[in-house]
Amino acid sequence: MDSANIASALTRMARERPHQIAIFVPCGSDIAGRPAHTHLTYAQLDEESDAIACGLDKAGIGKGVRTVLMVRPSVELFVLMYALFKAGAVPVLIDPGIARTALKQCLAEAEPQAFIGIPLAHAARVALGWGRKTIRTLVTVGPRFMWGGHSYADLLKTGRAGTDARHRCPAVLADTREDDPAAILFTSGSTGVPKGVVYQHRHFMAQVELLREAFDIQPGEIDLPTFPPFALFDPALGMTTVIPEMDPTRPAMADPGKLIQTIHDFGVTNLFASPALVNALSRWGAPRGVKLPTLRRVISAGAPVPVAVVERMRKLLPEGASLWTPYGATECLPVAVVEGRELIEVARVRTEQGAGTLVGRVVAPNQVRIIRISDEAVPEWSDDLLVPPGVVGEITVVGPTATERYFNRPDADRIGKIREGERTVHRMGDLGYFDDGGLLWMCGRRSQRVEAEGGPICTEQVEPIFNTHPQVFRTALVGLGKHGAEEPILIVELEPGVGREQQARITEELLQLATRHAHTRGIQRVLYYPRFPVDIRHNAKIGREYLKRWASERLGLQLPKVAIGTERQA
Repeated sequence: MDSANIASALTRMARERPHQIAIFVPCGSDIAGRPAHTHLTYAQLDEESDAIACGLDKAGIGKGVRTVLMVRPSVELFVLMYALFKAGAVPVLIDPGIARTALKQCLAEAEPQAFIGIPLAHAARVALGWGRKTIRTLVTVGPRFMWGGHSYADLLKTGRAGTDARHRCPAVLADTREDDPAAILFTSGSTGVPKGVVYQHRHFMAQVELLREAFDIQPGEIDLPTFPPFALFDPALGMTTVIPEMDPTRPAMADPGKLIQTIHDFGVTNLFASPALVNALSRWGAPRGVKLPTLRRVISAGAPVPVAVVERMRKLLPEGASLWTPYGATECLPVAVVEGRELIEVARVRTEQGAGTLVGRVVAPNQVRIIRISDEAVPEWSDDLLVPPGVVGEITVVGPTATERYFNRPDADRIGKIREGERTVHRMGDLGYFDDGGLLWMCGRRSQRVEAEGGPICTEQVEPIFNTHPQVFRTALVGLGKHGAEEPILIVELEPGVGREQQARITEELLQLATRHAHTRGIQRVLYYPRFPVDIRHNAKIGREYLKRWASERLGLQLPKVAIGTERQA
């Protein structure tokens, strides 16, 4: 029987596919200017992570030790992540691009006992006092300066000295159980300070199986993951990872031409990308007639993917390829999936008429139920919470990947979780409903709804209506005024090249659009913002809280306090 430790999946793949390349990482260029790459096979990744796991254990980073990992996408990141799993340690992953104050708070809440990072991360830790009260063990990936501790090379040397003739450490795979903590993954923080989600080993094991089955991922495929944490599933899925040459904290700014060349060079079969990156790739590739014949699937998550982007991206794909937009969250992924053809052929008209965003069919064995809208805690489950099919409420999930708690955030547990006997129900913080055909539709964040006199108005049932305007890139709905009597305000980001002199005409046309639907007739004010704030992780979630404050200041209105919900990741 395989171990409950997620790292056992890597060891199994190393036995079955020892010579398959596990990871390619760019390392400059050759004498002719061609991109050069370093790599590890599955056998090498397994062996090196064994050695590092031994080194970590001897350095005091063993079972249950919370360990901040701040290393750029690299061979060392993959080795360290699986070595930490093998040692039974608990990696702590936080987006490096978030605000300094939020990052410091996240690190304080995580109470890490060890810190592994590149020199720049250590310099920031020293200068800003990160984890000063709790961190006892330091590891540097790269040159080590005045902060001391261990280096990656030290761990490798120590670990290899303790291995047997087969390069195996005597206790290379910690005796972890299904319910033991495996990692703390922080949410993106697009609607508040990021929260640390406690993953148990069973959650990771279930995620691997659900991803494999939902998308029919086969061992031997080649993946280009533009979101680094997703890449860490690749060894467990038997895929070869090609790390792209880009800044992972700015996917919208990646060079489309360079990424498309990488897809061609390696024969990439799977692309994981945020909606912002899919938009950039399709805007660059479609007018040039680019074709990506090796791609079998594109998986885009992080925010709703506009149907126009799906349609444009499909022009780059071969006939049999799929474009999936999974729905889920850091706390629970995947929950539901929908393929791009269904978005284009079935959902587009309904979405553009205010039905919301289709997120598709629930992934078995998840159980999704819709409860009435409330900003209050719900301690215990009751079927009285349920709303009828077709009625908008809050989406809840029970399933094998639904995490049970946040780390050191009891208030978030109180709002985000419901006890149901032995089970934990996760409140997604998203509003939505099931249609007559059993398809799940998402209508927007609970915390971002507008509470007008006529009832709640949901962002995803409003913004797609106005996004159909040919000169509008995207819109954001916010509510100003007293709760229960908020005025809906539409904020607009125009397509590049559309001048301010056209705003008056566009405003008139948007207000005319508003009169065609009962739930948008209350919109009588349109504001323009040059470039919407978006989340660091995916560059796709609109910072509606910031835009709400900006609109309030612009119009001279007092802004009441608003509730902060949980994060959405799809």
